[in-house]
Amino acid sequence: MALVFRAAMQFIGLLLSSLGWVLSIITTYLPHWKNLNLDLNEMETWTMGLWQACIIQEEGGRQCKDFDSLLALPAELRISRILMFLSNGLGLLGLLVSGFGLDCLRIGERQQDVRKRLLLLGGILFWTAGITALVPVSWVAHVTVREFWDETIPEIVPRWEFGEALFLGWFAGFCLLLGGCLLHCTACSSPAPAAAGPYAAAERRTQCPYLHDGIEDPKV
Repeated sequence: MALVFRAAMQFIGLLLSSLGWVLSIITTYLPHWKNLNLDLNEMETWTMGLWQACIIQEEGGRQCKDFDSLLALPAELRISRILMFLSNGLGLLGLLVSGFGLDCLRIGERQQDVRKRLLLLGGILFWTAGITALVPVSWVAHVTVREFWDETIPEIVPRWEFGEALFLGWFAGFCLLLGGCLLHCTACSSPAPAAAGPYAAAERRTQCPYLHDGIEDPKV
């Protein structure tokens, strides 16, 4: 029963990490990091992302323009590009590493210690990916709040507000962190390597029965 529970926790951790990785990629390219509504023209909404700025009209029209120069961007947007790319790469690497450490895989069944190390490394990669996703999103949100309440800016000047991509990025970062924690918990609770024999084969069938259906274990 404990083996089945550990396998389920590994699957949930990997699923959460995969979800966070996909959402971080979407967050990187969404042009909705900041939103701006103009009082003079309520039919239009301005949005800004890491790569382009867009004008969305209420009738459904949309016009986007890519940023011409990286150096002309504010510091938070420039560094956010780098950190989001780093988060996406670390998330992909974490999926590959932790995937080979799952108990349900038949690759290297006797090397339980190697599996444990792979899960630990995968959890660390997911933690790092989650942090590198939360930092740029939180930084842009902090700058947006600071500029919104800046008393030196005249009240007639429109203020940028939070875009949908910020909330998506926060959710992605927390999914990566939670998935990494679950993988670490399952790795720390892994038992000692099982001995070869019919009891070990029965234990593997209990843990991952769907991988053994119709397959005769050579050790039995």
